[in-house]
Amino acid sequence: MRSHTLSASNLDANFSRLCFSQSVKRSSLSKPSRFCVSFFQESFRVRSCFNLKIPRVNSQHCGLCCRSRLVPVRLMGEDFDFSPTDDWGESDGVIGYGISSSEGEESDGEIALQSVSDVDLPTTKEKSYPANDSITVTAHRLTMLGRTRRRRKIRHGILNNIGLVTFSTLLLFLVDCCAWKIVRLPLAPFFMMRPFLISAVAVSCIGYVCVPLFRTLRLRSLIRREGPAQHSAKKGTPTMGGLYFIPIGVLVADSILRFSSVEVLGASVATLAFATIGFLDDLVSLKNDNRGLSAWIRILLEVAVGIWFSLWLNTTDISSPYSMKAVVPLPAPLGLVCLGRFYPILTCFCFTSMANGVNLTDGLDGLAGGTAALAFIGMSIAVLPICPDVAIFGASIAGACVGFLMHNRYRASIFMGDTGSLAIGGALASMAAVTGMFFPLFIASGIFVVEALSVVLQVSFFKASRKLVGNGQRLFRMAPFHHHLELCGLREPVIVAGAYVVSCILGLYAGYVGLISV
Repeated sequence: MRSHTLSASNLDANFSRLCFSQSVKRSSLSKPSRFCVSFFQESFRVRSCFNLKIPRVNSQHCGLCCRSRLVPVRLMGEDFDFSPTDDWGESDGVIGYGISSSEGEESDGEIALQSVSDVDLPTTKEKSYPANDSITVTAHRLTMLGRTRRRRKIRHGILNNIGLVTFSTLLLFLVDCCAWKIVRLPLAPFFMMRPFLISAVAVSCIGYVCVPLFRTLRLRSLIRREGPAQHSAKKGTPTMGGLYFIPIGVLVADSILRFSSVEVLGASVATLAFATIGFLDDLVSLKNDNRGLSAWIRILLEVAVGIWFSLWLNTTDISSPYSMKAVVPLPAPLGLVCLGRFYPILTCFCFTSMANGVNLTDGLDGLAGGTAALAFIGMSIAVLPICPDVAIFGASIAGACVGFLMHNRYRASIFMGDTGSLAIGGALASMAAVTGMFFPLFIASGIFVVEALSVVLQVSFFKASRKLVGNGQRLFRMAPFHHHLELCGLREPVIVAGAYVVSCILGLYAGYVGLISV
């Protein structure tokens, strides 16, 4: 629910003045007339109806005067009353607006619309209006200002996407050029670039079909009441986008490898298993007022998939350059570390922590999808010397995430839901479990780790302070950490852009650590 405040030139916080006036000569009043002023701005509509009395003036001027009285205003389906003051005065035709709005589909905070005076040159459309229709002309100008502002906001998401795609493409192209030096084996041209681009283009194109389809099927998100109030405007956005971009990423990787890689088949099954868990959670949420599967049930299912994957690793012949399993390569001087029986425990922990970390990060438009794409690219570079087939799998999922960002960027047309976030976490964990690259995994997924730790620290500190002091204290204004940044005043695209920059650095470092560990 957004709050909107209209004021005169002093930009008062409440509805105190609304003045459309021109310099006129006032005379005796005539019979009452009724005017309706409409102000449209994409996701909301304000209609205020005034019982006004029109003075008799000559044909060249028109004046508008309103007596002090309560005027009903409909805003987002709710009714509000405001009382304009009787001091309309002989203004010089200047109006001013201050609109206080929450972060949502149309606004990021407080919007200040510059004053518009009657000396502004009319637009082409305004020239067709009657000469005395000052209300319609002013409303049209305010509408144009709102649309300009909205286009400017959408541009932020486009710029974030352009930066992400440019960095990812250049990095993969550079790695493909030097891949033969890393693997010491001849690789196909555009070894990692090809699955990345195929998945990105396929997901982006299919999204134009799936987004309207999901909206028609009423697969719409429900915003948590505990979250920031500004997110309430996102209610009704289609969700469960993971239903189409995750299978495409998996299918492209398996198709390029012709379903012959055992490692990629195992990672694909684990990814789809986590997508199924997320799908069940989303279905229950849609039918149960945003209350999905209980936390314990979901964790048990995730641990069950992790245990199955560990057993599958032990019983399957997987190509490894070390001629042994349960080995974790670390940078010098540590070298190769054999975990033995602790390897399945570490595998289950990674599956659970990565899935929930990505799920917690999926709170802003494009945040989880973009950081996941960069994490997959970093992991693909890290595992390239150990298992090139798994690198293709990571590049394909990264391309699917980038294609999904074309619809999930700021202002999101669709959310990935738990179906997509849990599947991304499962895919990252399976890449690490197959190759032993757990250390690069935690580096490349640094954003997910920070988001998960912020929730753990917030809950732990609150419970501990409540027992010790008697009054629960909080480390952050709200957890996960990106909500804390929002409440500190940072806007959504700024937070996402900062996360992209950090993920770029972490992805590069994770790839470097993986290469020197081998």
